Amino acid sequence: MDKSEREQLLKNIQYSDADWLESASEIFKKDKEFILEAVKLNGLALEYADDNLRKDKEVVLAAMKENPRAIYDADDSLMTDKEIILIGFNHSIELLDCAADTLKKNKSFIQELVKIDGYALYYADDSLKKDKQTVLDAVKQNGRSLKYADKILREDRNFILKVVKKNHDVFEYIDRSLKKDKKFILKAVKLLGNFLAYADKNLKKDKKIVLEAVKQQGLALEYADKSLKKDKKIVLEAVKQYGHALEYADKNLKKDKKIVLEAAKSMKKWRKILKKQERISEEKWGIKNSEKN
Repeated sequence: MDKSEREQLLKNIQYSDADWLESASEIFKKDKEFILEAVKLNGLALEYADDNLRKDKEVVLAAMKENPRAIYDADDSLMTDKEIILIGFNHSIELLDCAADTLKKNKSFIQELVKIDGYALYYADDSLKKDKQTVLDAVKQNGRSLKYADKILREDRNFILKVVKKNHDVFEYIDRSLKKDKKFILKAVKLLGNFLAYADKNLKKDKKIVLEAVKQQGLALEYADKSLKKDKKIVLEAVKQYGHALEYADKNLKKDKKIVLEAAKSMKKWRKILKKQERISEEKWGIKNSEKN
C-alpha cells in the first residue's frame, strides 16, 4: 500500500467527501486498519468499505461515533445489536427504523426507548402498539404518541381514562367513538374541564357535561355550545371557579350583577393564590441563592 496515496486518500475523505473511497483500490476497502481510520474522519466512508468490514461491529461503532447516520451503511446482521441501534436512536429517532424486526418486537427494549421518547412507539411492532404498558409508558413521556397506539386501545374507555391522568395531551388522539360517548366524556371533564374542547358537538350542548366541565375548570366555558353560554347557572359556576371565564359568557350575562360579583370574588381569590405562590417561590430562590453565596 503506497503511503503517500494512503495519506492523500484519507485527507480527501476527511476534508472533501467520503465518495473518494468509492474509486479507490480494493486493497484500501478491505484493510481494517485503514477503514477504521477513514470512518473516524468521516463516518459515511463506511458505505464503500468491504462487505466484511460493514459487518464488523468495531468498524461500524467507530463510523457511527463520527456520524450516526453511518448506520444506513452497516450490514443488516448488526441491526439486531442493541448498542448500535441505541446510538442511532439517541441521535435521531428516525434511525430506529433501521432496527431488525426482532428488536421492534422486543418488549423490554421498546419500553426502554418509549420512556426516552414516546414517539418511538411509531417504530414498534404492531403487537406492542396493542400492549397497554408499552403504550402507557409512551404517553407518559409524550401524550401525542397515543396516535400510534392500536385502535383497540384508543377506544378503550378505562384505559384512556387511566392514560389521561398521566398526560393530558392524549385527548386529541383518542378514538372518535369515545368523543361521542357521554359517560366517558362526563368522567373526562371531571378530571380536566378543558377536555370539553374535544367532545362531540352534541355533547357540548349537554348541560350536565358542561356544568361538570366548568366546575372543574371555569375556562372550559369557551368550548360549550353557544346556547349554554346563555345559561345563568352554568356561567355562574364557571366564574366561581375562575373569574376570567366571564369572557366567554353571553353578552347579556356579562351585565348580570350576581355573575359579575362572583367573577370579581374569584379573581380576587386567584390573585391571592398567585401572590402566595410568588412569595413562596421568592423565598425558595432566596434560600438557594444565599446557600450558593
